[in-house]
Amino acid sequence: MRVGPYHVRRKEDDSNFFIQNVTFSLTTLSHYWNTKNFDLKNHQNTLFPYAYNILGTVEDAKDAIQDVLAKYQSINPAHIKNEMGYLTKSVINRSINIKNRKAKITMQKVWLPEPISTEKADDNLIGEEILSYSLLVLFEKLTTRERAVFILKEAFDYSHKEIAETIGISIENSRKLLSRGKLKLGAHKTSSPKNYSAVPSPHMENYIHAIKNGEVKLLGEMLSEDVALSADGGKDIKVIRELTTGKMATSNLLFYVFKTYQKSLSIEVSEVNHQPALLFFDGDILINCQVFEFENSKIRHIYAVIDPNKLKTFFR
Repeated sequence: MRVGPYHVRRKEDDSNFFIQNVTFSLTTLSHYWNTKNFDLKNHQNTLFPYAYNILGTVEDAKDAIQDVLAKYQSINPAHIKNEMGYLTKSVINRSINIKNRKAKITMQKVWLPEPISTEKADDNLIGEEILSYSLLVLFEKLTTRERAVFILKEAFDYSHKEIAETIGISIENSRKLLSRGKLKLGAHKTSSPKNYSAVPSPHMENYIHAIKNGEVKLLGEMLSEDVALSADGGKDIKVIRELTTGKMATSNLLFYVFKTYQKSLSIEVSEVNHQPALLFFDGDILINCQVFEFENSKIRHIYAVIDPNKLKTFFR
């Protein structure tokens, strides 16, 4: 069973921990953890990738972890032999429950994960357990249990026995859920959920140049024939079109959006969930995060996150 770190920053004059500026409030728990010699920071670091990869949002992941830690405070841990194993199992199942509840009330045609910066993490805090953006998007095709089984087996190297014990199913059911999940992902499934394809920076610079200068031919050469553009504005932002497919339609929309809404914004090249991305800022406010999926050096998919609730915690 393998676990790992994620991108954490700590504010020197505060007792709270930050994940990309998302605060874990420890006020009610700090005294308890100190008296129990409980390594809260390390536990949060370890638990976060499990919750985030299942839920796809930082806020919900944070809530799942907080719920589990608060409940753990109220029990007698003397009978628990493996504290980290117990907390991990609890966070996974809490995340599954939250995801199921959220799925029932989500009415959007396009729902995109909350982006996480994987570019500026310190060497020893790189979010290597955070899955690629494209894979998190594809996970929306799966049931919550299929998603959880796939993540635990393919990303965290759990055995089917460990998965069965963790989420309360049989070993055979775990195998079936994994097989069913892989079938749904189909040709989009990579050999490993952590196979990240590096894209040379000139690709992104050429894209910016084409968009800014209205160079239709250059942009067309960068897009695959079946390119798609997905946009998530959440509840607050009405996007022009949630899903656009095809080279011509996508190209026309990109030029229109830049000319109408993005011309005055500053653009930064970044890395989000281990994939190339563009960040559009109005001053210090992140307005749009575009995550790019490349195939054979061509842009295959652009994921545009415009929902302010999914951008407010992004670390610049």
